[in-house]
Amino acid sequence: MDERRHEHMPNTPHGVRSTVQEPRDFAEAYFAAAKSPDREQYLSLFHETAVVHDEGRSHEGLAAVRRWRDAVPPVRYRLREVTGPPAAVRALAEVAGDFPGSPVTLCFTFERDEQGRITRLDITP
Repeated sequence: MDERRHEHMPNTPHGVRSTVQEPRDFAEAYFAAAKSPDREQYLSLFHETAVVHDEGRSHEGLAAVRRWRDAVPPVRYRLREVTGPPAAVRALAEVAGDFPGSPVTLCFTFERDEQGRITRLDITP
């Protein structure tokens, strides 16, 4: 396994070691999937009980995340900065599209489980 692209996480409660993408690699994969027309690829990044907080609203569970994502207009992302450990990634991205105030810089804060799936996503200005 390419050690540069993966970081070994501490043992899980079941004593099994897991790997999760490095923060920068994860963020790049997230934004590539977000702009892809393949919604299933994007949704595969989320845990079934994931919660997304965006524009003052909460979307709980994969079905709600799907509805939220389906309502997002087509946009372009330019990743500016990625910080944090693999399980708690913070990414700043410029988001541009056909919406008032475009482009805007938004903060995407991700929490991920041992398999690297998103359990929580907060999107804030």
